[in-house]
Amino acid sequence: MIDVVEQVNAVRRQVGSRTIEAGEARTVTISQTYPAAVEDVWDACTNAERIPRWFSPVTGELKLGGRYQVEGNAGGTVEHCDPPQSFAVTWEFNGEVSWVEVRLTADGDERTRFELEHIALVNSTSLEFWDLYGPGAVGLGWDLAFVGLSLHFASGGEQVDPKAVEAWTMGDAGKQFVGLASERWRDANVESGFATPEAAQGAADRTTAFYTGVEAPQG
Repeated sequence: MIDVVEQVNAVRRQVGSRTIEAGEARTVTISQTYPAAVEDVWDACTNAERIPRWFSPVTGELKLGGRYQVEGNAGGTVEHCDPPQSFAVTWEFNGEVSWVEVRLTADGDERTRFELEHIALVNSTSLEFWDLYGPGAVGLGWDLAFVGLSLHFASGGEQVDPKAVEAWTMGDAGKQFVGLASERWRDANVESGFATPEAAQGAADRTTAFYTGVEAPQG
């Protein structure tokens, strides 16, 4: 379906912090270069008819100030839109609000760097969750979305079979992908200074277990 090691290596993962209007926040940033022009990548992630070909169906008004809802996931408001370069939305899920910013940059002819930054306020709830699961809890979800986008562009923009993706994710190759990507998020967690190697490993183990359905190591 997709080369696991190649896809893991194609993605850059970073963990950091920034100050936003609402306060201090931690950030999880994931990026990958795709073999498509900026306008094509923009269309893939903002066209409601095209988004379900590689992601989940999205309803609502995909325009500045509009409300949107990802099927079975988060909803929110479009807070910034600068086509075909960037957009930002609130990400409202389970009573918590975070923010997602997407930035597109041309990387030569017919190539585009797609960067997504997920921003969450620092509070007692978020810190407890971070200590338990680390950045991979959010990062792995976006990693899997990037797999869908990679498949979408590799097929020339065709529909990605969600059942095939689900089967792949729960199969040996998908579990290998989750495990390797989780290790990268673990390393990014340590590099950020937010966790010791031991704490980051424990968080990564728990997150990998959640995504693969395999019990995390004890101790």
